[in-house]
Amino acid sequence: MDGIQYAVVTDKSIRLLEKNQYTLNVESGSTRTEIKHWVELFFGVKVMAMNSHRLPGKGRRMRPIMGHTMHYRRMIITLQPGYSIPSLSKENNLNQNT
Repeated sequence: MDGIQYAVVTDKSIRLLEKNQYTLNVESGSTRTEIKHWVELFFGVKVMAMNSHRLPGKGRRMRPIMGHTMHYRRMIITLQPGYSIPSLSKENNLNQNT
């Protein structure tokens, strides 16, 4: 699981869970085939489609020097019907928020 950093829990990602789509932040150098292989191997599911976009790093000022955080890639993974990732399912997210 070198490439997958963490699951994203936002309003949009929770809405996407109803469509069997999961949102993950991954390392920016990872390829789509690597991420697909890691997800299928680690979670034991079949991936139907993957969408990705690169999010820019945010600017951070350190006294007179303007720096920035690292950019990262976000993947939206669609699973085949009948498969789900139980640790990232909507029921678990709703129970943790209450």
